[in-house]
Amino acid sequence: MVHIIGHRGGRNLWPENSLSGFRKLAQMAVDGVEFDIHLTQSGEMLVIHDPTLERTTDGRGPVADLGPGKHREICLKDSDGETIPTLEEVLAVFKDTPLELHIELKNHADGTPYEDLAAKAFSAVERLGLAERSILTSFQPDVLADIRKAAPGIRTLSSFDAKSAERLGLTSGLSLMRQYSDVIAVEKSLLRAKWDEITQLVPLDQLGVWVPNETSDLEYWLAKPIRQITTDRPDLALQTRGEACSIAASIIPVCRGAWITSTS
Repeated sequence: MVHIIGHRGGRNLWPENSLSGFRKLAQMAVDGVEFDIHLTQSGEMLVIHDPTLERTTDGRGPVADLGPGKHREICLKDSDGETIPTLEEVLAVFKDTPLELHIELKNHADGTPYEDLAAKAFSAVERLGLAERSILTSFQPDVLADIRKAAPGIRTLSSFDAKSAERLGLTSGLSLMRQYSDVIAVEKSLLRAKWDEITQLVPLDQLGVWVPNETSDLEYWLAKPIRQITTDRPDLALQTRGEACSIAASIIPVCRGAWITSTS
């Protein structure tokens, strides 16, 4: 059964990377959650996608420049006064759930990696006993290599898109990423266009796709024998997967069993 991962907590349903959104996602029958972390100059790990504040908050400037506790003074757009959560706060939401935690290590606004972010993130998930359920992710091979050094044994995922293929080459880039990754997640249009080439390099049980959100896309990718989809519409993905399993259950009984297990 293809795993369903809520992208940025399910950002098409509620404010992205918000505690309220994460709490709602934790009540759904998804298999995992994806979110992003940045490191501030004061050492706080904040859950926000962009390296700057403008798009998703009422603040301005680089996330990295925030002083101690300053994220509490910045509200998320389209929220009821919520502020930027810390990694520890988000981990607490999912601590007592079975969900996989896909934690993307972001970069400074100029593209350079944060020093020691991999080690700090690993320490946080290990301290709460979540290392086995966590996957640290990045688009950058040097960041993934750093994760391997700083957190040996934790699973890793590399995100890959057309820009990655242009920068690294499709074949050479995927081969490089596989050296440092347990899972390769490929942007949907690239994966669809280069399916044969990519699946010759990446085993299907290590392959994911992002970000299908429409019913037709979800139906297409949930029918593929891949590991996971990462979506902004986990509700629609669950509905689509449920309908697919209902149809298949009369032919393949294990589908019904898998669906019952995933929603219990």
